[in-house]
Amino acid sequence: MEILYKSTRGDSTPVTASMAILKGLSEDGGLFVPTQIPALDIDYAKLAKMSYQEVAYVVMSKFLTDFSEEELKTCIARAYDSKFDTEKIAPVKEVNGIYYLELFHGATSAFKDMALSILPHLMTTAAKKNQVKNEIVILTATSGDTGKAAMAGFADVPGTKIIVFYPKHGVSAIQEKQMVTQRGENTYVVGITGNFDDAQTAVKKMFNDKEMAAELDSAGYQFSSANSINIGRLVPQIVYYVYAYATLLGEGKIKEGEKMNVVVPTGNFGNILAAYYAKKMGLPIQKLICASNENRVLYDFFSTGTYDRRREFKLTSSPSMDILISSNLERLIYALTGEDAGKCRGLMEALSRDGNYTITEEMREGLSDFYGNYCSEGETSEAISATYYGGNYVMDTHTAVAAGVYQKYLRETGDRTVTVIASTASPYKFARSVMQAIDNTRYEGLEDFQLIDTMSRLSGVPVPKAVDEIRTAPVLHDRVVDACDMPKTVKEIFNITC
Repeated sequence: MEILYKSTRGDSTPVTASMAILKGLSEDGGLFVPTQIPALDIDYAKLAKMSYQEVAYVVMSKFLTDFSEEELKTCIARAYDSKFDTEKIAPVKEVNGIYYLELFHGATSAFKDMALSILPHLMTTAAKKNQVKNEIVILTATSGDTGKAAMAGFADVPGTKIIVFYPKHGVSAIQEKQMVTQRGENTYVVGITGNFDDAQTAVKKMFNDKEMAAELDSAGYQFSSANSINIGRLVPQIVYYVYAYATLLGEGKIKEGEKMNVVVPTGNFGNILAAYYAKKMGLPIQKLICASNENRVLYDFFSTGTYDRRREFKLTSSPSMDILISSNLERLIYALTGEDAGKCRGLMEALSRDGNYTITEEMREGLSDFYGNYCSEGETSEAISATYYGGNYVMDTHTAVAAGVYQKYLRETGDRTVTVIASTASPYKFARSVMQAIDNTRYEGLEDFQLIDTMSRLSGVPVPKAVDEIRTAPVLHDRVVDACDMPKTVKEIFNITC
């Protein structure tokens, strides 16, 4: 069965998976979605015996139907290899009856590695399939982890260049150090004097700027995206939810067909949307628990049916979730409208124009798969402390938001369904916040890497290579610009004169 991809905002002719990956964003500003969600028509007992790479092929081959078996298996083999520090790629760890799906064992110690390890291979394969002559410019905005993971994936990949914009004062010290020390002749990192939403909005405008596209084309370049708006990012994320279920089944923690809940800390909505797609494929997921931090725009949306970005932007200890415009929610909105591109486009235009929109009661009924809540900064710290002292497990701030929200869900519902929490980053990337939560008085005043070494002694877990190697790495990128100057900066990087 061939799966094509259409825009959430238009009725244009659907494109192949490879072309959707290359484009990143549709010309009308919409996001690509599959024309239908394929069924996961395989015996779960067979899945339980498969490696991560084998599960990845089962899932991804159903979505990326214009990739040959050899092409897709080659991409998977190159992505999920020794750059991960565990053969399981995404191990599931039980702590006090809760299952943590550890998605941070890749090259940059964050869940973004799960998709960004394979995206460069999918993209370069797609370029060959579509006879692309231009160099592909990966243009991306990051709230902390996507940027480094994307650069690690694309660094020195022939035929590509990558430019990452990040909020200069909106990421952790370790996240910033990972980015600004990135090697690679084709990598560029730029800080902006604004927040993530400013960077993401500017990136989207550049994608939709036809004049800029023509200037790039004349210089031999074309834009594509490594953000989760790219379907090549989203499809690989579906894999690890299927793998988590297969792992629980293989270990006898769940019976075949028995449902599980999934808790996902999210800002841009891509990670939990992947779980939603897994459920639509037939994976036995009961509840999709959406965990927000103090930028509680998604919690308010699930509570009221109104999405409203007109609020104070808060910098928190979970910076990858410091987002007020959740781009991937558009894909869910499109599904809730009954795949009515006109209605979806109208809502997105209202968000851009007025800063808010409200869905209909009929659309709200479609949110029954979801539960939303949020954690304050204090509650996030409490979750870290409680899990460390009660379960001898050290988690990062984003995972802690999910753990805290799950406790709220339990208190409200009493639902004891087997539950998987997406553990999205290594605690070493947020060492100061984590160690302050464990014992603020004891660790106050220590430098970042002193905290990291102390955490290693406490947890018994070695410092990840991705963190350890930046101790003495030189800063290679120090450019900082205003958000309004981002297009000018891109042209300067490529010596394009107006």
